[in-house]
Amino acid sequence: MTVAVHTFGCRLNTSESEVMRAHARAAGLDNAVVVNTCAVTAEAVRQARQAIRKEKREHPTARLIVTGCAAQVAPQDFAAMPEVDRVLGNGEKLDGRAWAATRQALAAAARDPTGSPQAKSAVGDIMAAREAPAAAIEAMHGRTRAFVQVQTGCDHRCTFCIIPFGRGQSRSVPIEQVVEQVSRLVDNGYREVVLTGVDLTSYGTNLAEAPRLGRLVKRVLAGVPNLQRLRLSSIDSIEADPDLIDAFADEPRLMPHLHLSLQAGDDLILKRMKRRHSRGDAIAFCTILRRRRPDIVFGADLIAGFPTETAAMHAGSLALIEDCGLTFLHVFPFSPRPGTPAARMPAVAREVVKARARALREKGEAALRAHLDGEIGRRRLVLVENQTMGRTEQFAEVRLAAPLAPGAIAELALIGHDGKRLSAA
Repeated sequence: MTVAVHTFGCRLNTSESEVMRAHARAAGLDNAVVVNTCAVTAEAVRQARQAIRKEKREHPTARLIVTGCAAQVAPQDFAAMPEVDRVLGNGEKLDGRAWAATRQALAAAARDPTGSPQAKSAVGDIMAAREAPAAAIEAMHGRTRAFVQVQTGCDHRCTFCIIPFGRGQSRSVPIEQVVEQVSRLVDNGYREVVLTGVDLTSYGTNLAEAPRLGRLVKRVLAGVPNLQRLRLSSIDSIEADPDLIDAFADEPRLMPHLHLSLQAGDDLILKRMKRRHSRGDAIAFCTILRRRRPDIVFGADLIAGFPTETAAMHAGSLALIEDCGLTFLHVFPFSPRPGTPAARMPAVAREVVKARARALREKGEAALRAHLDGEIGRRRLVLVENQTMGRTEQFAEVRLAAPLAPGAIAELALIGHDGKRLSAA
């Protein structure tokens, strides 16, 4: 082992892990394990801690470095773990100098292992960060789709969300640097690139002239004509600008799939979440975009059992799946995060939260089956992710009939499905 990186959470973390891998190697780290954590739910934090213990059991001589949102929000908790040798903040993890300092700190700790937990920690004030790091990634380890960070941080304060305190204020990478990064990846053989961020549709707010996400998308497509597929990670539909909608309508290389941060289907719950859209806004957005791009498919995040949610409010979220025509759902049972306003609101009974999450998932599974039914008999362009599986332009998984080269795009006939993924002839 030289440097192993284990990534939890979002596509942004996946992109950042590649930067850290390069920095760690450049700093001369050896026999090290990096755990890039997520803090979006209490379960994500639990899984990270579990992974840390497992890694130390399996690699007892490795030096274990913890970073990511959970480490930024609660560095002292991870520094106190006996398995952990170093904690890096989100502001530090993408700075090559912090990795050089980490190598020196680990060497010093090896000479004197009696240091305090505080000495393990290098976590700065993420709220003081004013620029987004522009990473120069050459490749994505073990992946056929490349993720490009264009934005980080969030200026909103949804009452359930801890992530702004892990990521800081919204900051964006200038357009020219994004185009250069995408071009580099395409030159290195990637056919699909995914633009990622914490609050992707707030792109550009801190840049000169404040360009919007739609302008960025159009510039990437124009500036990298050899890019075959461009995809977006999760967006906040209320912030979608006219250029972005036009790009979906006019540019076939922009993939017809969007994952929406909807969270609930009841207006009062949305207000208590401090979301900026209404139920009607979500439905109108999906209707407009589907009219402009008929083959588009929507996914969404939904939270089950938010504090004060009644049965009728939950029914509104269930109905939203059909009203918006959602296909791919990420359902989260409400998880109170210490320090957030929602953690102090009247809670829904845990068994009720679990039952409502199950109901949302079941309805989402039915919607996915209906979508897959409609794909049978079609021919789709499939990006091969490994020798047995690929994805359509609409992001549906496809089981391959025979091995194909990872990274290739193949036109395949779809002949069936198992309720979760399509089968190709």
